[in-house]
Amino acid sequence: MGLKFFVSNLNLERLIMLRTHTCGELNQANIGQEVVLTGWVHRRRDHGGIVFIDLRDRYGITQLKFDPVGNAKIMVEVEKLRSEWVIKVTGKVAGRPANMLNPKLKTGGIEIEAVELEVLNKSLTPPFELDEEKAVEANENLRLQYRFIDLRRPEAQKLLELKDKYIQHMRDYFHALSFIEVQTPILANSSPEGARDFLVPSRFHPGKFYALPQAPQQFKQLLMVGGLDRYFQIAPCFRDEDPRMDRHYGEFYQLDMEMSFVQQEDIFAIMEPLMLELTEKFSNKKVVGLESNGRFRQIPWREALTKYGSDKPDLRFEMEIKPITEIVSDCGFSVFADTVKNGGVVHALKVEGGGKFSRKEIDELTELAKSKEAKGLAYIICKEDGQLQSPIVKFLGEELAQEIVKTLEAKAGDLIFFGADSWKIVCASLGAVRSECGSKLGLKDNSKAAWCWIVDFPMYGFSEIENGRIDFEHNPFSMVQGGKKALAEKNPLDILAYQFDMIVNGFEASSGAIRNHDPELMYQAFEIAGYDKAAVEARFGALIKAFKFGAPPHGGNAPGIDRILMVLHDLDSIRDIYAFPKDGRGKDLMMDSPSQVDEKQLKEVNIKIINQI
Repeated sequence: MGLKFFVSNLNLERLIMLRTHTCGELNQANIGQEVVLTGWVHRRRDHGGIVFIDLRDRYGITQLKFDPVGNAKIMVEVEKLRSEWVIKVTGKVAGRPANMLNPKLKTGGIEIEAVELEVLNKSLTPPFELDEEKAVEANENLRLQYRFIDLRRPEAQKLLELKDKYIQHMRDYFHALSFIEVQTPILANSSPEGARDFLVPSRFHPGKFYALPQAPQQFKQLLMVGGLDRYFQIAPCFRDEDPRMDRHYGEFYQLDMEMSFVQQEDIFAIMEPLMLELTEKFSNKKVVGLESNGRFRQIPWREALTKYGSDKPDLRFEMEIKPITEIVSDCGFSVFADTVKNGGVVHALKVEGGGKFSRKEIDELTELAKSKEAKGLAYIICKEDGQLQSPIVKFLGEELAQEIVKTLEAKAGDLIFFGADSWKIVCASLGAVRSECGSKLGLKDNSKAAWCWIVDFPMYGFSEIENGRIDFEHNPFSMVQGGKKALAEKNPLDILAYQFDMIVNGFEASSGAIRNHDPELMYQAFEIAGYDKAAVEARFGALIKAFKFGAPPHGGNAPGIDRILMVLHDLDSIRDIYAFPKDGRGKDLMMDSPSQVDEKQLKEVNIKIINQI
């Protein structure tokens, strides 16, 4: 008979157990039926001896009516009921009087005339109010400490239900395309993903450690070598990074995928329809900024930084940054001229309507630019009378200043900001100013979703730790554009990688690459970054060994599913996506972790704490 027979013949009524219905499904079609409901006491109202209780579960709210006429005994128990007590009620479904209908509730046309009441569990007074009619926004730390109560809020439950459907849609999408879901190890080795690892001491191997995976990077590539040409996973990842609005501390989930025998465009062709479907089905946003053929824009990394000051550009609004280095190279303003002479650049950002900014707001934007290492933020305001207001016009000269205004197509009421420094500092500072101006002017329209790809990332850059040393700019496993010839002949800083990011509304939704599957090419790529053959084999021995046994060309990416959902729903923090989130300092206030462990546990894993803070 088997499982199929069992499921098809299962008496589903037995699964209802203590209740016949949920608190969200009864309506006027059920009038006259005997029912049993269970749930939490949400709200209580006394009306001249008759008591109404709103009973709540995750499906909704149903009104219970307790009438002392003919059932005085039950009223003794009803008088004891308090908020959040768990109860079981037996009664008959009745239609509400016309003046008591509640169109806001799915069950607003009926009530339950209760005849039996059983208290399943009492509750202490909750630390914050769950009744939305009385609720005052609770302190976040208090909500996290009592997260099991906070989860009773319909908003929290609906978000988790939405996330469940969202993940199921992803699974269905990839299964329909012949991908196989594979779970990769949690106890793994330390990886070069760029963040700090969470280390796990080994009891069997004293002095050695596992690392929780920052991503299943090497494992999914090994799956490609193993012949599983289409892999995906809803993968847990662990990084010891400082939390922020779009980064949950410690753990997060990504839609990890990899494909064999593909080029970059193949990955784009797989991912774009999914992101469009997720936007359509799981948000109220309208997708904007697509190419005429319906595809995502592809913006080279250097162009993105030059035009938008960021490799995560928010394309819901234009406001492009424009280079004016050539125009001001020989001007009388030494700040600009000297910058160009010393190999720097001068860029300008036109802010339409920015002329209304107050002096205080301009000063705040100047401080923002300085936080990105800029020395300052020059500006010109285009006045309604055609005059230019700025302390730098007298140095530029009226003619050159007007030429700049014309080049930027600025008009009356606009504001032009200038950045003069090294290319990276100018991009970063004006990019921060552009983003803040977009917020100030209300240009970040939450009804829109602007997706794009950032492509052609540089393979190498200068090390942030050792001055003058060449190191990998991003992912060291990416395939080099131009292959061995590029590695042998090009300046390392000019070498590009088949590496890409997917962006939505100014947030990085995913990173990915076509992988370097050639062992000799990998040795050569690492050598430029200062790693000899022995060092490569010591750190990535399993991957190198596997590649020597017939590795196919392959590539993939890994969208952050929590971050995307956060963006699609304009949530204030990614923590809202999680059932049991950490706080802003990485602490679980509910479970009180991290916590101390006893000496016996430490001894078992050969660890001794020297300085306990």
